[in-house]
Amino acid sequence: MCGIFAYLNYQVPRTRKEIFETLVKGLQRLEYRGYDSAGVAVDGPNKTTQDLNNNSICLIKKKGKVKALDEEIYQKDTVDLDETLSTHFGLAHTRWATHGEPSALNSHPHRSDKNNEFVVIHNGIITNYKELKKYLINKGYEFESETDTEVIPKLIKYLYDNQENDSITFSKLVERVIQQLEGAFALVFKSRHYPGEAVSTRRGSPLLIGVRSEHEPPAEHIAVQYNSGHLREEIEEKNSHNSSNSNGEGKAVEYYFASDASAIIEHTNKVLYLEDDDIAVVKGGALSIHRLNRQAGDDPVRAIQTLQMEMQQIMKGNFEAFMQKEIFEQPESVVNTMRGRICFDTNKVILGGLKDHLKEIKRCRRLIMIGCGTSFHAAVATRQILEELTELPVMVELASDFLDRSTPVFRDDVCFFISQSGETADTLMALRYCKERGALTVGITNTVGSSICRETDCGVHINAGPEIGVASTKAYTSQFVSLIMFSLMLSEDRLSLQARRLSIINALKDLPELIRKVLSLDDKIKAIADELYQQRSLLVMGRGYNYATCLEGALKIKEITYMHSEGILAGELKHGPLALIDKDMPVIMILMRDGCYTKCQNALQQVTARSGRPIILCSQDDSEVIKNAYKTIELPETVDCLQGILSVIPLQLLSFHLAVLRGYDVDCPRNLAKSVTVE
Repeated sequence: MCGIFAYLNYQVPRTRKEIFETLVKGLQRLEYRGYDSAGVAVDGPNKTTQDLNNNSICLIKKKGKVKALDEEIYQKDTVDLDETLSTHFGLAHTRWATHGEPSALNSHPHRSDKNNEFVVIHNGIITNYKELKKYLINKGYEFESETDTEVIPKLIKYLYDNQENDSITFSKLVERVIQQLEGAFALVFKSRHYPGEAVSTRRGSPLLIGVRSEHEPPAEHIAVQYNSGHLREEIEEKNSHNSSNSNGEGKAVEYYFASDASAIIEHTNKVLYLEDDDIAVVKGGALSIHRLNRQAGDDPVRAIQTLQMEMQQIMKGNFEAFMQKEIFEQPESVVNTMRGRICFDTNKVILGGLKDHLKEIKRCRRLIMIGCGTSFHAAVATRQILEELTELPVMVELASDFLDRSTPVFRDDVCFFISQSGETADTLMALRYCKERGALTVGITNTVGSSICRETDCGVHINAGPEIGVASTKAYTSQFVSLIMFSLMLSEDRLSLQARRLSIINALKDLPELIRKVLSLDDKIKAIADELYQQRSLLVMGRGYNYATCLEGALKIKEITYMHSEGILAGELKHGPLALIDKDMPVIMILMRDGCYTKCQNALQQVTARSGRPIILCSQDDSEVIKNAYKTIELPETVDCLQGILSVIPLQLLSFHLAVLRGYDVDCPRNLAKSVTVE
């Protein structure tokens, strides 16, 4: 949820001003993740505290946006901005509050003591912080914030102060710290006792390291060093073909630590994704990975990967907001999801990440689709066609509720875990729960190298491209298409279903052009937003294939406009929601020519009979519906199971325009974060 960014330059001269600029720009790339305060830590000396020791650490923290922190850096004469530092390690962080209100005191980096001997930035949540805090207070350590994070620098100082000898390494200290921590975390440490040295680790929260070297490319792999000595020869033999054991040692090199690749891509496309309980150390310009013990299935190397992301993908271009840009990217993003997977000449669908497990999936007794928020809605949207084409029972589960119920899972189940980031905490915990019970696990993610991507048995990368806006748009439609493709692949040998399959494949071919036609209705949708933006509530109603669209559309409106909105199953109208209908209650109805058309017309009559003024998303030239509508948005028609992709886009656009008219930050809605890495 929080944004981590850190920068280490080794034998690369940078002024302190340049270091600040790099750190602040890294934070700005992460602002979309959600935040309420920000801070940086650089080497002193600190003029404000009169700590003029060259090994001192200067902290600057500020409540609010990163821009406020940037202004704070230059308004106060805290450090010498013009001093050139050949080797330096700086930390930066944007905070999304979980413990303690937004304030400079509660923001990161957090420190061990008033001399800033150890400082840390943290993404995640420490569940046993109360016990650790009580222990440390009894040992005489004073706390100044309300956060769970502050126990971490206090704990590392306690271990440093009570070490048996003076030769303990920084990585060993961090190793001892994380053995005491429970919960999810990504951590980056800095210390005045270990100048120019960086230590980072993760468990359950994403963290990656970018590597940049002007003179030669980084090694392709980094060897993992274990405490158990009998593995050393195996590791060295496997990696004798490259220089990974001394990657960058003594040579000019720069390292970038971040919770998201978007903060790194402008500097380098060479990245290493940390795995749970990895401890990454940069010392003397050399990067190494340490682990306490080797577990079954551990890979003795970590690969340096090349990011496929382009810089322009994380820029707004000519759009007002990232969300708007991502809505209009959907004709291209759905093509990217299908590219290389659907052959429209032969009507074959091949998902490379699943083909080796196809027989096992076909033999399963049920499919369980697990997600949160928008990802859950993608599962709801495709459940009906999955049941029709696979002829398997399909359960759709909210990850948090799935875990709360301790849902029975069996070895012959196939469990899908849907997450844009691949790091959603509840979904990740549900994945581990299902793996323990022997089920086959499938990931549907948008992030290569994410935890769900690595921990599932197989999966599909949706290829939607970077999604910066907190309110997910193009990832939803790409998840939708990915699950449709899965149902098509699984039903390829069903003769009785070939006509149905062919109609869906032909519709997928036409889908990008139909999305463009829907996007051309933007001005009409904005005119409707002009009428609605001062309302306090909004109902979105439909049934069948379009029920998921109602849920997703209502969620988009909630997320960024802060209006109360509710997605209602039209079949439930008489069982309570009808009491809300009057001339003042805005109602959006989705009424397409599909299997639920007649039933939805009945719901429309019930709304208009009670003076309701429905705004209807309907098929083009549907005169029967148009005459009963207050306003209409006429959409092109496609096969019923894909209509939800076309009908959700007007609701995405409506939520965007409502938020702009209400004066809200579209990309960074209050209290929300892009990647939900805590329960």
